[in-house]
Amino acid sequence: MLKLVKTSFVISAISIAFSGFVYADINADLQNICTIVKADDKDELRKKMKKVESDHKLKLQDYYSGISCGGESLIRTAMLSNAIESGTLMIKKMPKNQLTAPEADGKTLSDWVSEKGLSSSQIAVELNARI
Repeated sequence: MLKLVKTSFVISAISIAFSGFVYADINADLQNICTIVKADDKDELRKKMKKVESDHKLKLQDYYSGISCGGESLIRTAMLSNAIESGTLMIKKMPKNQLTAPEADGKTLSDWVSEKGLSSSQIAVELNARI
């Protein structure tokens, strides 16, 4: 019985240490994603998303809300930077229900677009066609 408890404790300690490592690793993988979006580098963004998906089994929808670029979400950052290719790619990769859900500030993407006067943006047109 004591051996079983010791083994369980060791496995728990390894799991906790490993999960901390994985968490740090995903932060490193996502570190420059804001820069990539602002630069409108669709190919690099696609590579980044594929790497995170293959290494961590996470899709864009899984980490989208946890990323802030100067206080804005990734799609908002793309709109503000006129990063059409990156913004369009993210809109196509996100599920519709997340595109219509309120973001960190409580506003949906559509409400934010209207408020900022970006309705004529190609990214906003893609967003409206998707939702």
